Amino acid sequence: MSTITIPKKLAARDDLIVIPRKEYEALLALKPVKEFIPTTAQKRALIRAQKNRKAGKSLTINELRKKLGFTN
Repeated sequence: MSTITIPKKLAARDDLIVIPRKEYEALLALKPVKEFIPTTAQKRALIRAQKNRKAGKSLTINELRKKLGFTN
């Protein structure tokens, strides 16, 4: 069995993570996910939707289905 010494600096700041090499390599192999950056129009639409929801001007999915004539 191998023995390792963990520097107190790392242990004190919770900066140490120990994982198997294969898991680490799999993590490195993951491709970064492209971040979604909303357009100005999408930001305005989101703000409008948030205001409508806060004002109670929203429908649940079941209410929407009923208004559109769909059955559950």
